[in-house]
Amino acid sequence: MRARTVPSLSDGNFPPSPGSAATGARARASEKPVNEFLQRDVPGIGKHVHRLGLACNYGIDAKGFSAGLERGLNYVMYTSMRTGKVRSAVAEGLKKNREGLVLASGTTLGYFGGSVRRGVESVLKTLGTDYIDVFHLFWVGVGAAYSDATREAMVKLKEEGKIRRFGISIHDRPRAATLAQDEALDLLMIRYNAAHPGAERDIFPHLPAKEAGDRRTAVVAYTATSWKKLIKRPSSWEEPVPTAADCYRFCLSSPHVDVVLTGPSSEKELEENIEGVGRGPLSAEEDAFMRRFGDRVK
Repeated sequence: MRARTVPSLSDGNFPPSPGSAATGARARASEKPVNEFLQRDVPGIGKHVHRLGLACNYGIDAKGFSAGLERGLNYVMYTSMRTGKVRSAVAEGLKKNREGLVLASGTTLGYFGGSVRRGVESVLKTLGTDYIDVFHLFWVGVGAAYSDATREAMVKLKEEGKIRRFGISIHDRPRAATLAQDEALDLLMIRYNAAHPGAERDIFPHLPAKEAGDRRTAVVAYTATSWKKLIKRPSSWEEPVPTAADCYRFCLSSPHVDVVLTGPSSEKELEENIEGVGRGPLSAEEDAFMRRFGDRVK
């Protein structure tokens, strides 16, 4: 996903905002070296990850996907929908470097334990792999149910080694904070962006800790551009417009976010996003600008 209008915030060509909404934790994040900003060991995932995750269902082709792996991306979100162009490349990438990649997937409809199991086994067969790193119940409360049956199915699949981690995607923030207390749940995939930063209030303060200083529940952010609203110029807006990479940097500047998903439609967009996040965390001024722009477009 790419902004139709530049410049990037990182070029410094934007008016400073009075004050800053950045928390102390976000401000401290801006002082980290870029390599620490982009790389992280995530207990809730169980592997070392590049924090820019690659979603395969927005048009990226096999060549673009392979280029992303060559650039160091290793968190791969694969679904059964709209991934035909990249399916063979995902399978080949897993074959070459299974332990180095994080394969995330999920079931389109997850209301029953049987549908969860069928979803897992379908992905394993399609990609020719032995396990899925993170399997989700997608859109809990709408397209899936977090019930005794689906939870038990996930636990059983973990015991069988077919999945290593159990995650959910969910828009209901208070419920997400409650479900995060369940020890069976390893990961939350949530909406978080400059137009919808409510997770800072409703989810992040309530994440349980596994041990001192180490969160158990991993957090993956998606809809970073708010379905492109954050990279389009609003009417009568005379200031710069963020790029997609600025939106990803906003998410990754939160210490609570482990991975943010990018859904490029082309290799060119992916390269722009990778280069952009390489600029590192947002400064306090950039953070304040992003929040002001987010208030304008939401």
